[in-house]
Amino acid sequence: MTTPTAYRAARTTERLDTLVADVREAVGRGLPPDLTAYLVGERLAPHLGAADLLTAEQREGDPERYRQHVLHAEHDGSFSLVALVWLPGQRTSVHDHVSWCVTGVHEGEEQERRYRLVPAGNGGAARLVATEDVVNPQGSVCGFAPPGDIHRVWNACGARAISIHIYGADIARLGSSVRRVYELPADR
Repeated sequence: MTTPTAYRAARTTERLDTLVADVREAVGRGLPPDLTAYLVGERLAPHLGAADLLTAEQREGDPERYRQHVLHAEHDGSFSLVALVWLPGQRTSVHDHVSWCVTGVHEGEEQERRYRLVPAGNGGAARLVATEDVVNPQGSVCGFAPPGDIHRVWNACGARAISIHIYGADIARLGSSVRRVYELPADR
């Protein structure tokens, strides 16, 4: 498998190298996705907010949309680390994921709305029901595994937010962690 040129050119830091080694150890245990996500979250937490985790380039946003920086993709495709940079007001669509995921807020604060899919019944259409609104401040970590991972994330603050995402898939190859975007009616 070849690695995209943009990924090979990515710079790293000593702290990021340590985080990658810690995640590699946790993923290498071969545990079920929910337990893997829990262990990976424990490895990520101590690095959040550290000034030496990301390079200046990996902290850059995009005025048009949130920006994804692939920090690492494991050679066997078992996990990837991504930094998402959110400028004020930027948001995702409502979506779910291709694999387990752990997120940690490195800088700023993120808002999240979680949903449950209600299947169509008696000729009606499927719809989404909002189940929880969460504010994730700097240092917070959460993890999940499909199914049941439908959500929307946004930056409701007046400053940049950066989150670190660790996925159980090769995001450098896939380009995104999103499995499906939902354009169904949603409560709230």
